[in-house]
Amino acid sequence: MRIATTIFLTDETIRPARLARELEQRGFAGLYLPEHTHIPASRDTPAPMGEPLPREYGRTLNPFVALAQAAAVTERLALGTGVTLVAQHDPVDLAKQIATLDFLSGSRFTLGIGYGWNVEEAADHGVTWSTRRALTRDRMALMRALWADEPTAYDGPFGSVRASLAHPKPAHGAPRTLLGGAAGPKLFAEIAAYADGWLPIGGRGLTETLPVLRQAWSEAGRAGDPVVVPYAVRPTPGKLAHYRDLGLQEVVLQLPPADEGEVLRTLDDFAQYL
Repeated sequence: MRIATTIFLTDETIRPARLARELEQRGFAGLYLPEHTHIPASRDTPAPMGEPLPREYGRTLNPFVALAQAAAVTERLALGTGVTLVAQHDPVDLAKQIATLDFLSGSRFTLGIGYGWNVEEAADHGVTWSTRRALTRDRMALMRALWADEPTAYDGPFGSVRASLAHPKPAHGAPRTLLGGAAGPKLFAEIAAYADGWLPIGGRGLTETLPVLRQAWSEAGRAGDPVVVPYAVRPTPGKLAHYRDLGLQEVVLQLPPADEGEVLRTLDDFAQYL
């Protein structure tokens, strides 16, 4: 099972290039980065991880810029977002960022996507909260039109694009796309409709939820099984053994949003799982 990592990189933590080198040298499989453009100081949305909201949420580096640094100093390390808040982006610009990172990294990029939790953050991007799921799906379809081999137009409920020349292209038509969120029929239907799999935060309850996801996948006419990558996991030997028993091939461990010394000590501790 591949052991990847995630971390809230900020202006106060270890730098992306330093972390990426250490991960690759130590044999870790990948680095996934979260996204928050900003956290409005006055908000009504309770933080799902508990209050007060951890300091790092308002200091998060842009994941695409940070991953570009990581790509430049590594050769094998997989790179990903966990998660890109697609509804908060202009999809034409986001499609270009994704395709460029995929190209420059040698197709090492996984696009983790999600709907977000902060209503105020999304509102500042012009997102109507009740439409965020449909908006995300529409923007993914628009981006895939831009990634198509031939100029392809798209006209959807939230946006459109003319048939266009848009290079570079992701190497496999689109990067591997994993949708994050809590288990349930709505999420699983969305995964089966347009994603390659699921990023379950924390990785709890998979014994019960994996069969439900696989059934939704099959009912949508998708071949094989969806990819499932437990994300932001606090590891124990028993937990990782359980994931292996479930047939999972990758897990993403949570690193502390800390300085270089603390992060490297944590990597030393996590090395037992490699």
